[in-house]
Amino acid sequence: MKILFSLILSAVVLASFGQNTVKGTYKKYEPGFYENEIKADMNPQKEHSPHLYFAADLSEIAFPTNPEEYAQYWHFPPLSQGSTGTCWCFATISFLESEIYRISGQEIKLSEMYIVYWEYVERARAFVEKRGDVYFAQGSEATSVPRIMKKYGIVPAESYPGLPKGKKFHNHSRMVKEMSDYLNSIKENNAWNTVMVVSTIRDILDQYMGVPPQEVYFNDEYFTPKTFLSRVLQIRVDDYFSFMSTMSETYNEKAELKEPDNWWHCDDYYNVSIDDFMLVIDATLDSAYTVCICGDVSEPAYDKWAEVGMIPDFDIPSEYINESAREMRLKNATTTDDHCIHIVGVLEDDGERWYMIKDSGAGGFDGPNKGYRFLHEDYVRLKMMNIMVYKEAGRPVLDKIIK
Repeated sequence: MKILFSLILSAVVLASFGQNTVKGTYKKYEPGFYENEIKADMNPQKEHSPHLYFAADLSEIAFPTNPEEYAQYWHFPPLSQGSTGTCWCFATISFLESEIYRISGQEIKLSEMYIVYWEYVERARAFVEKRGDVYFAQGSEATSVPRIMKKYGIVPAESYPGLPKGKKFHNHSRMVKEMSDYLNSIKENNAWNTVMVVSTIRDILDQYMGVPPQEVYFNDEYFTPKTFLSRVLQIRVDDYFSFMSTMSETYNEKAELKEPDNWWHCDDYYNVSIDDFMLVIDATLDSAYTVCICGDVSEPAYDKWAEVGMIPDFDIPSEYINESAREMRLKNATTTDDHCIHIVGVLEDDGERWYMIKDSGAGGFDGPNKGYRFLHEDYVRLKMMNIMVYKEAGRPVLDKIIK
């Protein structure tokens, strides 16, 4: 009888996430997609240093990681961002590709690197204008993509891959170091010449990424990047609104997302309560739109092998996840804007919501569903910082704000 009871108990634990009986443990770091695929494409390679790390033990719980169980919305297959900090661009471009399909039925793969190129140019320009008081690094925010598109347009991926010949994956380490060293020398020598700096930065970008096209050929017609955006893609970049949720700013008003990656201090984020933040996400998905979402992925139960992101009760029980718990993590920097991803599906499972995520990060390719993860609603509520949606999808909340 004791053995039978143990078997029944084990079956219940394996079948149900809701009990959340997760324990913490130390795991040995296992090389994955980054070490086996991306680093193999890099030269020279650095040896991996094995180490132990603290994580949630998810081995005794079955999670809903079958994509076929999810209500999915059209998107291109996942694509690796390689060894770069450009998740902000990969996620947002993926989101906009889904929007193009929703609006016009067109399946058009866009160039992430075209946006990245001009992002660096604009960052260098701001570096001169602000006399060096600009955070110059690989990271940025989703809001930068429509901003760059509005000024420079966009092109198909085949017109500008931004990848050196013979390479499978992007690697911007040397390029960014070279640009950073140059800009530091400009600051040290007080040589604030915008034309010279932008020209030099573009020379470096051209060397590593290639020269972006001034004209593209698509469907038997030539377009500039701007006319390709307006005439072919049929999307208006001003139709995409961003939301965040922090107690440090007034609710239902626009404010700045205070993160280093928001280097141009964009203050066009609608700050809403966490309930309204989740309402926008769910209303968007229930209306068959997708969501670009950014937040923290450095958690013990954000597991690349299990392909899930959840909050174990040894961290905080589900019933205690509220605005104060969220705010404490924002303020003590245990929640930061690490990563941008794209919500492409949703599942209602035993009264709880799970979100199917398209993930360009290397860890997203370690599990069996290459390039996908599955996030529990508690994880999104506690750890995700900001979202971008089509304006009509945000109507349930926007109607309370915009009079």
